[in-house]
Amino acid sequence: MKKRAKGPGLIITGCTPVMPNGIGFTNEFAAYDDKFIPSLKKLSKAAKSGGAKAILQIFHAGNKAIPQVVGKENVVSASNVPTGKTSFADSLVPKQLNNDDILKIIKAFGDTTRRAIQAGFDGIELHGAHGFLIQNFLSPYYNRRDDNWGGSLENRMKFALCIVDEVKSVIDEYADGPFILGYRVSPEESVNGGLRIDDTYGLIDALINKKVDYIHASLSNALTSKPVDTKNSSETYLSLINKHINNKVPFIAAGALTNPRLVEDALKNGLDFAAVGHGLIINPDWMYNISNNNEEKIQSSIKLSELDQLKLPDKLWKTIKNSGKWFDIAN
Repeated sequence: MKKRAKGPGLIITGCTPVMPNGIGFTNEFAAYDDKFIPSLKKLSKAAKSGGAKAILQIFHAGNKAIPQVVGKENVVSASNVPTGKTSFADSLVPKQLNNDDILKIIKAFGDTTRRAIQAGFDGIELHGAHGFLIQNFLSPYYNRRDDNWGGSLENRMKFALCIVDEVKSVIDEYADGPFILGYRVSPEESVNGGLRIDDTYGLIDALINKKVDYIHASLSNALTSKPVDTKNSSETYLSLINKHINNKVPFIAAGALTNPRLVEDALKNGLDFAAVGHGLIINPDWMYNISNNNEEKIQSSIKLSELDQLKLPDKLWKTIKNSGKWFDIAN
């Protein structure tokens, strides 16, 4: 991370689980216990080494937790709706959380926020996207509850908003100064009967009322991705969400913003901040080259001859090699 920390104004880590049964990736770094604070301090120091603000992204994987890691019997969700087959596991039926379990998880988000403060981060981002637990509750497909955690949109939003309240309470108690609270959303789900953008609008409105510091939309392509049931082919998620937010809160989006031209287009189309992931993986000096008018040095693929200079973690490099879709591997 330190190699890529020079230039960006905000560095958001990969997601880290708030509970042991919320692990969604193999070899994932953790923040669900105070014993991890020393390593979290190293992470925040590296993220801030170039002058950026450091944000710890926190989540619970919900029905996407890895059964081989957490135990099949410990995979939980809003309801016991079967999951689809994934690259990690066959379809399974997660355990429906009871009220006490829900309250424990809400508190765990607060506890992890405290650790982020103590570790020197400048903020946290709640990962309410990608079908993880927070989205499990928001989704009318995965949330089939008939208690006050399910049913109406108001009830399905309750889990997310209670987490926001818990996190804000912890920030008020432990942070010595301003501490950023962001929220990441996936606007819709592709499954029939799944989350649609009108419900996401309702959540965004509630988050703005709670005074979160930014909304971060996770899109497959920030410039071209469109709603599942779109009636207007010219309207993308970016334009729709931007119009709905209407400058009430800063708007960030991620999604295939790999070069400066695409980032510039996204900013012109309503983004306040552009999230760049793959571009920085390929080009550690992405921001430096832009600020010094060396955009021609920004590459669109990894050159094997320069691999050692990229300082990629072994797991990440293995994922890139095996995916065959993230990048074209150049010689």
